[in-house]
Amino acid sequence: MIETEAVIIKDPGKLYLGNVALREPSAGEVVVQTHFSGVSTGTERLFWNGEMPTFPGMGYPLVPGYEAVGEIVDTRGSNKLKLGDFVFVPGANCYKDVKGLFGASARQLIVSEEKLIKIDKNLDSTGTLFALAATARHAIAGLGNKMPNLIVGHGVLGRLLARLTIAAGGEPPVVWETNPSRISGSEGYEVLNPVEDNKRDYESIYDASGDPLILDQIIQRLKKNGEIVLAGFYSNPLTFTFPPAFMREAKIRISAEFTTEDVSVTKSLIETEALSLENLISDTRPAVASTEAYKVAFEDTNCLKMVIDWRNAA
Repeated sequence: MIETEAVIIKDPGKLYLGNVALREPSAGEVVVQTHFSGVSTGTERLFWNGEMPTFPGMGYPLVPGYEAVGEIVDTRGSNKLKLGDFVFVPGANCYKDVKGLFGASARQLIVSEEKLIKIDKNLDSTGTLFALAATARHAIAGLGNKMPNLIVGHGVLGRLLARLTIAAGGEPPVVWETNPSRISGSEGYEVLNPVEDNKRDYESIYDASGDPLILDQIIQRLKKNGEIVLAGFYSNPLTFTFPPAFMREAKIRISAEFTTEDVSVTKSLIETEALSLENLISDTRPAVASTEAYKVAFEDTNCLKMVIDWRNAA
């Protein structure tokens, strides 16, 4: 039986590093030795606190994670990849006795070659941000989609939305942030506390905060026929007061998962240095400190992005 170390959420609020059994690889699957995995303070927090809406395949215990990067150490029947390739792993479902919904926070992973994205090894731990970058690109891209004039939230997703807007030749957006520790770190755009912003005619507002109570606040800032793009993930119902939205004929668009095209374009932007992933990871912990790492990621508002280092895991 093959075993590996993995982050395990046994039940809501109960997370630890333990050994899990891996199933045997099938044809077309490869074995990836994980170097780093990112902690999502959106979906993974919802698993941790028990608030994640039901999805097929959900349940506990589970291995979280969909932001891993690592090296291929066994190609099995792969025709596309080779030993030593550095890849981004958007999730894995390779466990015998635990759920693998997402499932990439483990030292060794068995993944279909079709799911993997080959990236530059020099990206190192910043490669864990690839999914967020592609998600941000997906929100902006598309025929008729307007780039953001205002972005709500200066977390990693908000920063990537701002960087992509500028990279695409758009006017630098305004970004709202209420956490004083996240005001800094802008690159060519302005970050304000909402109380400091008097503008009320934004054409396109992107919410990257995930706050289900945000709509009333930002609808008041739209111009007529303006659009709100929900780029975060919301575990609770979103509501809004109808008359202000009615008077503005407001549009609300939901941005979901990235596509193959988003992956290709994002990869090109990163490789040509049109999009930087630098200065977005604030904290790194070794895998043996996973319990502490997740606690910091979920509870410390000064933590912008937590990454787990698996390279020296026993």
